[in-house]
Amino acid sequence: MGTMTRDEAVAALTGPGGPFEIVDTQIGDVSMRVYESAPPSLVSILESSRGYGDREFLVFEHDRVTFSDHYGIVAALASWLAGERGIGKGDRIAIGMRNYPEWLFAFWATLALGAVAVPLNAWWSGPELRYALDDSGATFALLDGERYDRLAGDLRELRMPSIVVRHQGAVQDGAIRWPDLRDQLDRSVALPDVDIAPDDDATILYTSGTTGQPKGAVGTHRNHLTNYMNSLCFGAVDAMLASSPAPLAEQTVAAPPCSLQTYPFFHIGGLTMLYMATGAGVKLVLQYKWDLEQALELIEREHVTSFAAVPTILRQVFDSPLMEKYDVSSLTNIGSGGTPVPPDLVGRVDEEFDQALPSNGYGLTETTSAVTVNRGADYLAHPSSVGRVFPVVGVRVVDPTTGSDVTTGSTGELWFRGPNVVRGYWNRPAATAEAFTDGWFHSGDLGFVDDEGFLHVVDRLKDLVIRSGENVYCAEVEAAIFEHPAVADVAVVGLPHRELGEQVAAVVQLKEGSDVSAAQLQEHVAARLARFKVPEHVVIRTDPLPRTASGKVLKRDLRDQISPR
Repeated sequence: MGTMTRDEAVAALTGPGGPFEIVDTQIGDVSMRVYESAPPSLVSILESSRGYGDREFLVFEHDRVTFSDHYGIVAALASWLAGERGIGKGDRIAIGMRNYPEWLFAFWATLALGAVAVPLNAWWSGPELRYALDDSGATFALLDGERYDRLAGDLRELRMPSIVVRHQGAVQDGAIRWPDLRDQLDRSVALPDVDIAPDDDATILYTSGTTGQPKGAVGTHRNHLTNYMNSLCFGAVDAMLASSPAPLAEQTVAAPPCSLQTYPFFHIGGLTMLYMATGAGVKLVLQYKWDLEQALELIEREHVTSFAAVPTILRQVFDSPLMEKYDVSSLTNIGSGGTPVPPDLVGRVDEEFDQALPSNGYGLTETTSAVTVNRGADYLAHPSSVGRVFPVVGVRVVDPTTGSDVTTGSTGELWFRGPNVVRGYWNRPAATAEAFTDGWFHSGDLGFVDDEGFLHVVDRLKDLVIRSGENVYCAEVEAAIFEHPAVADVAVVGLPHRELGEQVAAVVQLKEGSDVSAAQLQEHVAARLARFKVPEHVVIRTDPLPRTASGKVLKRDLRDQISPR
C-alpha cells in the first residue's frame, strides 16, 4: 500500500459516510458546503464538556477549575441571568476583562441563554468601550475591575447592570461583585431550555474600520461551529498521515493536551481556542499578562503541549537565555498567526525543538478565524505560505480594478465564501454591502494561490498596520491626530519592525506658526485611543505631504522617506 497523500486523507474524511462528510445546504440565498456532523449550536460543545468530569480545565495563578466545576458555574450563572435579570434569546451581553477564568463563565452562560456575546477589547480606552456598548445595544455587562473602573460613569449613565470580577474597590448601585454572586449560585441546576438554531447570532466581534469607527462583525453559531469542525477535521487528517499514530494516542491518554493561552479571548484567535479547548478536553493555562519567564515556568510545570502566539512573542521566546533554564520538551505544537510570520521563525521551531511541529493559519474576524492552515512538513516546505484552504471554504483571487478572477499564480484581492463567513456588520447595511458580494467577503488582502494550491498573502489592500497582532487602522489614528489644533495634515503608515512586525508611524504637517513636539502628539493620541495605536515614530514637517492628482496621500513615498536605512 502506497503512502496516503493529504488530498486523499481529506477526501476519505469528508466524502460520503466519512466522519467529516461535507454536504450542500442553503444558507440564506447561497448554497454552501457544510459539515453534516457539525453540532447544532455552540451550546452542544458546552454540554459535551461535562464528559471530562474532574479533569482540570482552567489554571490561573492559584485557581484550578475542573470541567465539572466549569459546567456547574456556567449553568448556575445562566439560570441566574435568566431568572433575576430577565436576559433571554437575542439580548446582547458585553464581556470586558483579561483572560480570567470568569471570561469563560460569562461567555458560555451568555450563549446558553441564546443571547449574543459582545467581547470588548481589554486594551480599549473608556470612550472606545462605551462606543461598543452603545453600538451593540448591550443590556448587561460582565467586567473585570480595570474595565469596570474605566466604564463606571458610563454604566451609571446607561443604567446598565453589571457583574464585576477581581475588583477590590467600591462598586455602585446596579453592580454586583462576582464572589458574592458565585457563593449564592445553585450549581446543581440544568442549563436553560432554549431553542438555538445554527444560524442564530452568537457573537458581535468588533474590528476597526477605515472610517475610524469599529464595526461589529456578527458571527452565528454555524460560523463558529465551522471553525471548530475545520480544526477537528485537519487534526484528523494529520492523524491519518502520521507514521506512528499509536504512540500519539497513548501519549494523549497519559497526558491530556494542555495549551498556554497567549491570545486574548476578545480576539477571534483566542475565542477559537476557548471553544476548541472546551470541546476537546484541553487544559487552558492563563496569564494575567504576557510574562516570558512565567510562561516558560508554566510550560514546564503544567506540561504544556501546545503554544501559539504572535511572531513578536515567539521571537522573544527563541532569543531568550531563559530557554536553557526550563524544560519545554512537552511542547508538540508551536503555532503563530495574527500577523505575517517571518519564514525564519518556521525554521527555528524545527531546529530548536525535537518534537514540536510549526503551524500557521490565516483568517480574519469576518471569516471567523482561519480559512487556511499550514503546519508540519508542509509548513517547512512552504514557509512563505499561509497554507491551503479548508475544504468548506471557497477562495477567489480578484483583480481589484476589474472585479474579475485572475489566473493561478497572479496576485489579486482575496475573497472568501463559506459557512464560516459572518453574515455582515451589526447595524451597518452600507458597510456590509460594500464588503460582501453574493456571500463572498472581500478581505482587503492581496495574495495568490500557487500551482500546488498553497495560498500566499503578499500585501494589504486596506490601509491598516498590524502591530504585534493588533489591527491599527490608519484613518482612526489620523482622525485623532487631526484633533490637535497645531496639525494641518497627517498621514499614518506602518514601518517594518523586527519584533512587532510593524510599528505605527505618523508624518505630521504643522500649521504655519504652530509648534508641538512628537511626545506631545503621542500624549494627545494616548488620551483618545488605546496605547497600541499610539505612533511610536512621529515625523514633524512644515512642507505639504505628497499627494496624487486626486488628493490621495502617496503613502508609499512617505514610507520610503521615513523608513530606517
